[in-house]
Amino acid sequence: MAGEPEDHALGRSRGGFGTKLHLVVSGDGVPLAATLTPGQAHESQQVEPVLRRVRLRGRRGRHGGRPRTRPHALAGDKGYSYPTIRRYLRRRGIRPVIPTRSNQRPNPRFDRPTYRRRSIIECVVGWLKECRRLATRFDKLAVNFLAMVHLAMLQRCLRLLLSSNRA
Repeated sequence: MAGEPEDHALGRSRGGFGTKLHLVVSGDGVPLAATLTPGQAHESQQVEPVLRRVRLRGRRGRHGGRPRTRPHALAGDKGYSYPTIRRYLRRRGIRPVIPTRSNQRPNPRFDRPTYRRRSIIECVVGWLKECRRLATRFDKLAVNFLAMVHLAMLQRCLRLLLSSNRA
């Protein structure tokens, strides 16, 4: 099947046999983009591919202008604390909000209040795990599983939209 990885995005990790889902979520809890990798793949390898999939409507004009592809800041856990990732983000004008690992020099400019808002993505992941089909990965093909992830992301967006219109 076109676009299907040979390994079906399945692989071994400490947690067993599975798939890693890499997400970009807005500060409001809206899922923006997702990619899949086998369980043994490191998170840091997916920063660029998942950020390339982000498309945000601009604020100019009646139709919103050109889609914005870069967030203002990116918060990630210590698994993303690599100089290459920080350089990549800075070159694109994205402020990295990533704590340093214990074997690195501490960053005196680390923005702790912004980093605390990273819990929003944990809530989105928890919500996605409530979708039984995603939590158990019934789909053999990675493209089908990613399509179900996208449907769940749309469902999340619609729920957020409906709840904001009621208020």
